[in-house]
Amino acid sequence: MATPDDPRTLVSADWLKAHLRDPDMRILDASWHMPDSGRDARAEYAASHIPGARFFDIDDISDSRSELPHMVPEVEKFMSRLRAMGVGDGHQVVVYDSTGLFSAARVWWMFRLMGKRDVAVLDGGLPAWIAAGGATEDMPPVIRDRHMTVSRQNQMIKDVTQVARAAKLGDHTTLDARAPARFNGEVPEPRAGLRSGHIPGSRNLPYTALLNADGTMKDAPALQQAFADAGADLTKPVITTCGSGVTAAIINLALERIGKTDHALYDGSWSEWGMYPDLPIATGPATS
Repeated sequence: MATPDDPRTLVSADWLKAHLRDPDMRILDASWHMPDSGRDARAEYAASHIPGARFFDIDDISDSRSELPHMVPEVEKFMSRLRAMGVGDGHQVVVYDSTGLFSAARVWWMFRLMGKRDVAVLDGGLPAWIAAGGATEDMPPVIRDRHMTVSRQNQMIKDVTQVARAAKLGDHTTLDARAPARFNGEVPEPRAGLRSGHIPGSRNLPYTALLNADGTMKDAPALQQAFADAGADLTKPVITTCGSGVTAAIINLALERIGKTDHALYDGSWSEWGMYPDLPIATGPATS
C-alpha cells in the first residue's frame, strides 16, 4: 500500500511530479554522506538533481562555533542561508537525499525546529524520483530572494544536560537509531576518540527498521510495530539520538507519521555523549 501523501511529513514521487511547477514549491537536495564514504554530495548534486532543487549543505548550515559535527545553527544563520537559497515564508518545501531516506529527515526536522511546518520529505528520495520517471538536470536554479521568519520550537531539541536528566529520571523514552552493533558497544565508533555503547535506559531502533527495502518509509501500522518491537514506551515523551543527529531525525519523522508529536532530538547524540568519560554508558542489548 502506498504511503498517504502529507505535505507536512512525507510525499511520494508522484505527488512531487504533480506539484513540481507550483510557484511556491521549493525543493532541497539535502544529501549527506558519512566522512569515510568517499562520496561528495555537492558534486553529485551539481551533476544531477531534481529540476529546480537547491543544495542544502548540512555541514555548512550548522553551528560553526561547535566542535561537534553539524550542530543546529543559530536562528540568524539559518534564516540568512535559506534566504540566499530563495527559500522563505509561504513556500512548500520538499527535501530529498540521494540515498533514499537518510539525511533528508534531518533537514525536515531543522525546518520544524525553526517553526516551519510546510515541509515534507520525498519518500524514497532521488532513487524513487528516478524510478517514477522523474526528470533530472544539472542546471543551477534561478534564485529569487524571499523573506523568512523563524519561531524556534525549543521543545524539539535536547542538550546533553537534559538527556542526562531524562536518563536518570526515566521520564522519557530515548530511542537510538544506530545499528545494533554500535548500540551494543560491539564495534568501534566511526568517529575517533568515542567510547562504544549507548545511553543507559535507551532503546535501540535502527533507522533501517522504519524503512522498506526500496528506501521508502513503512506505513503507519508497520511503523507502530517497529516501535513495539524496539520496546518503545510511547506513553512518554520521546528523545531520539544516533551518531551525530542525522538518522535520529528519521525516528522523529516516523513518530509524526503515527501521530505522536511530543518528541525531541538530542543534537549532540553519541558524538557528544561518547566523548565525555564522566557520562555513564551501557553496553549489550537494551534491558527493561
